[in-house]
Amino acid sequence: MITLYNMPLSGNCHKVRLFLSLLKLPYQMINLASGEQHSTDYLQLNPFGQAPILDDDGLIIRDSQAILVYLASHYGGKQWWLDDACQLAQITAWLSTSANEIANGPAMLRVHHKFGRGIDLVRAQQLSTKVLGIIDRHLENRNWLVGNMLSIADIAVYPYLALAPEGHIYISIYPNIVTWLQRIRALPGYVSMPGM
Repeated sequence: MITLYNMPLSGNCHKVRLFLSLLKLPYQMINLASGEQHSTDYLQLNPFGQAPILDDDGLIIRDSQAILVYLASHYGGKQWWLDDACQLAQITAWLSTSANEIANGPAMLRVHHKFGRGIDLVRAQQLSTKVLGIIDRHLENRNWLVGNMLSIADIAVYPYLALAPEGHIYISIYPNIVTWLQRIRALPGYVSMPGM
């Protein structure tokens, strides 16, 4: 049985919930109370004190990007885990973008404006403008981030772009991103979260 340790307002947790739903995998969800990720019991599962964690019959996987890779490889089949080294490299690059530029740009702005955390506001705004411009240009003549089909690259990047308005980002000025967001929302099995 798959168990997801979840925080309902986390974009990183949302990407895992979305992928589990797209894969039609049954799972149980444990919603963490405020601060519970810093408890002794939780830190034994993930010493970084972060959510999500996926427990697949005792196999513990931390980090949303790592969980997406595991689910795609273990449960997704060739539709989600290709034999093509070039495409896997491109997917990995987008997973890194999600964990770096998007996490430090749009996700940080959301943390600041929605939750009141102090950040380097100018840096986060500059990084957001840069990464959103790159993604918008990348999507100009394509439906998905890698190749001609949906991949975990799209799942990894999606939440914090969909939540960008909570970070006071005017996503409407990026028309290719807007169309891509709509394309993801139209997928069978799509699940949303507050703020989207």
